[in-house]
Amino acid sequence: MSRMDARKLYYGLEFTLSMPTWAVMAVYLVSDLHLSPLQLVLMGTAMEAAVFLFEIPTGVVADMYGRRLSLIIGFMGTGLAWMLVAFASAPWLIIALWAFWGFSYTFTSGAYEAWITDEVGAKNLGSLFLRGSRIGYVGAVTGLVLQVGIGIYSHKAGVIAGGVTTLGTGLACIFLMPETGFRRKPRAERGSAVREFRTTASGGARFAWAHQVVLLLITVELFMGMSSEAFDRLKEAHFLRDVGLPAVGSLDPVVWFGLFWLAGMGIGFVAMGRMIKRVERQGREAVTRFLFAFTALELVTMLVFALTHSTWVAIAALLGVFFARDLAGPLYTTWLNEQITDSSVRATVLSLSGQANAIGQAGGGPVLGVIGNAWGIRAALAAGAVVIAPALGLYSRAMRHGGAEPELEELPAEA
Repeated sequence: MSRMDARKLYYGLEFTLSMPTWAVMAVYLVSDLHLSPLQLVLMGTAMEAAVFLFEIPTGVVADMYGRRLSLIIGFMGTGLAWMLVAFASAPWLIIALWAFWGFSYTFTSGAYEAWITDEVGAKNLGSLFLRGSRIGYVGAVTGLVLQVGIGIYSHKAGVIAGGVTTLGTGLACIFLMPETGFRRKPRAERGSAVREFRTTASGGARFAWAHQVVLLLITVELFMGMSSEAFDRLKEAHFLRDVGLPAVGSLDPVVWFGLFWLAGMGIGFVAMGRMIKRVERQGREAVTRFLFAFTALELVTMLVFALTHSTWVAIAALLGVFFARDLAGPLYTTWLNEQITDSSVRATVLSLSGQANAIGQAGGGPVLGVIGNAWGIRAALAAGAVVIAPALGLYSRAMRHGGAEPELEELPAEA
């Protein structure tokens, strides 16, 4: 079977990998298994602890042996872990499975962006990542409709469907994924596996340390990781236990959360189209300026979400957080990737960013979980919002030291 064109496959992956929806998983964990706020946060903490331990080793694997192999392992592992949650009931087992999900995810973190960057070239990334995110909205809507439809009859079956999708994606990549941009060292130039591992890992660390903007962007992820854990794990519980859902009809909570995600994706899809045009016209200037603005918006809307007692204001704030995060993500990835000029350590440096995020989540998650148990979910969410503030200062400094960069190349309008 012939391999697919890398750009087309990337868009296909953005579609299928976006299909599993956390909304169904969250309702299953809260409504069916009755996990406490601390247990929900500990799921994320276990995942991020696994990411912290394995992010760099698996990033080095991608730089040593190839991005394709690393991605196939990661997609199949995360799909399997997601699916097995549906067959577990003990909180400790669910937490352990989510740690396995985190371990599997590290095989994709860094490797995914490194793979497509090597295949299409660093100067094409701005439009590519934004278009990919836009296609991801279509995949997320498709997956949301399918999983919510299944979840109305069985939350467990909806969770299983999400895992099967990612597992199937990994199997498909065995036959379809090309890898023409990566070049492994000739056997004659390679030392032992341990020596190569150490050399690649230290090379990535030295590269990050020597480039100030890269170091600043990696540090940003530490604070964003601290902030995200409470919101990611407690937003559904906040509606179910504090704010309440709209008193319109008698819709199942999974339907309401599905509608929230659907509205967020619709807003993001439209905004992403405008952002693509801005990035193609203005290049780096648009990337950095809007990344700062969206991060500030995330702080404000997350704080409003935490403190409001109005259901409709909470919904508006929730959509604001979704909007800010969805547009900031590809802009951050673009900026960081453009700074990594040495392809041989690209996945390792990207994994350093992922590890910083994991450290933030693993370190901040339990603290926020304890805050949630002691003073309520509102307090945990508000504390998570405030942690974003140092990231804004780091972005400002990175923008001052970034220097002039060439504009990104324009891609044909494929999405």
